[in-house]
Amino acid sequence: MRHKLELEKTHDAVASGEAKLTVIMIHGIASDSVTYSEALKYLEKLPSLRDVRFVTFDLLGSGKSIKNDRLEYDYNEQLEALNNSINQLEIKTPLVLVGHSLGTFIVTRYASKHKGKVDKLILISPPIYTVEDLDNPAFAAGMKMFRDAVGLKNKKILEDKAFNNSIDKIVLNRNNYKTLAELKVPTTLIYGIRDQIIASYNIPRILKDNPDYLTAIHTPGRHGVSEDKYHKLEKVLEDMLNA
Repeated sequence: MRHKLELEKTHDAVASGEAKLTVIMIHGIASDSVTYSEALKYLEKLPSLRDVRFVTFDLLGSGKSIKNDRLEYDYNEQLEALNNSINQLEIKTPLVLVGHSLGTFIVTRYASKHKGKVDKLILISPPIYTVEDLDNPAFAAGMKMFRDAVGLKNKKILEDKAFNNSIDKIVLNRNNYKTLAELKVPTTLIYGIRDQIIASYNIPRILKDNPDYLTAIHTPGRHGVSEDKYHKLEKVLEDMLNA
């Protein structure tokens, strides 16, 4: 019998001491919650966001969270661990989930599964892959190039189960597009127009397929959580607090 899965919490703070909104930030692949370090330095100094509780976690297999060969690092395990970790926070405010890249798949699937628990999603650099994309040999070649590029920075990661299963079992899951297209949670997509990873040509399509719940904001940037992204994140959170 395995222990209850949980994620390692790496940040939990509210400037005012009393939160009116809780924002949980989930990072992308081959990374950890350090992804949000610069964004948090900026956001937590803003007087307009002093009532926001910002929380970050490391996903299973990343950072300080559990990592072992018995885990599959699939949706079931990541969502179970995220839910257990959220429950431990004893949240009494509206809840916003922010995901970056791989994290956008996880928070979207979480909101779809736990209806009524999430008030808002913010998806930073969300990969929007259709079934047609997944079946395209050119897409498979592009995914191999991505793995190879990551491997150039860290050769060991190409043998890492968490990295490979995150791609095979989450990023390439054939229900991802449908989950987002059928989502009934207000969701803002924030993406860079120079991002070559996310298949941005599919963004107009997904907005058309779910116009009641999805909106998008573009920036001049690429894929990372850079300054252009967290300035847009700032605006979305301010609008939510003032609504």
